[in-house]
Amino acid sequence: MTAPFATLNEFRATLEAATAPDMASIAGAKERNVQLTKPPGALGRLEELAIWYASWRNTDRPSIEKPQIIVFAGNHGVCAQGVSAFPPEVTAQMVGNFELGGAAINQLAKTFGATLNVHALELEMPTQDFTTAPAMSEAEVVIALMVGWDAVDPKADLLVTGEMGIGNTTSAAAVAAAVLGGPATDWTGRGTGVDDDGLARKTDVVARGLALHDTSDPLEALRCLGGRELAAMAGAIAAARHHRIPVILDGFICCAAAATLEKAVAGSLDHAVAGHLSAEGAHEKLLAALGKEPILSLDLRLGEGSGGALAIGMLQAAVACHSGMATFAEAGVAAG
Repeated sequence: MTAPFATLNEFRATLEAATAPDMASIAGAKERNVQLTKPPGALGRLEELAIWYASWRNTDRPSIEKPQIIVFAGNHGVCAQGVSAFPPEVTAQMVGNFELGGAAINQLAKTFGATLNVHALELEMPTQDFTTAPAMSEAEVVIALMVGWDAVDPKADLLVTGEMGIGNTTSAAAVAAAVLGGPATDWTGRGTGVDDDGLARKTDVVARGLALHDTSDPLEALRCLGGRELAAMAGAIAAARHHRIPVILDGFICCAAAATLEKAVAGSLDHAVAGHLSAEGAHEKLLAALGKEPILSLDLRLGEGSGGALAIGMLQAAVACHSGMATFAEAGVAAG
């Protein structure tokens, strides 16, 4: 499918036209939930997750059979400022590792029966250094959004988006600060493990980027401060909404990209849950700003979609219990 937009304004209109959860499915799922062979609320948040999932699949008794994980990779011109503990060449090397099946995300995808797709976005042409110029032109950011949109399998029934890109925690921190407010110090973390001097350098870079660009429009913040992989994740998350595919958000970088959608058009992330709380310091603040409670908290800071992938198992469990358990009447068990 070709993305139904060719400009940022058309992308915004696509977000505004997005569908809502199916109220009949919510009502049916809630009615089924109270009839299952368990005390009310005994499965805790799993019950809430199953009902939420049902609302986007237009059925009160859903199943998860075709989860998709997409990893997008991009390079960042801001790496010239010395913001990462690793050189930009690692991005392409890790893409090769994904393609050969050697990364953590490959193992998690196999564990939970997910299809894994990897898309490298013009790694030979990093974005501009956002301390001196906008990271991307409008044409470039729209192309990245379109890559993300078109990468989503319309037949998938669950989506996780991940990323790979040396320097992208710096970009994500700048985007988060731009769309959610607050100084660079509130949003900038150690990423791949920079030392104190590196953290100070990253924070200064984010502050300079914020000072240089007018980012009052969240989609302009994505263009001026983001990266191709961030834009592609945003495009994929928007496409999932179009196809009524529920989304599990990954860590700080994914959530920063997703925040541009929510701040551009309120409710754009209603079809998404937070897979986990990562070890990147500002992730908790970012999730709070988005109103998302993480499913897991395991001190992950790998990226790649790894935390979101782990949460696939929790959502599979929630849906399996909801749809597979017997009701009191079916089991011949007396209700309390």
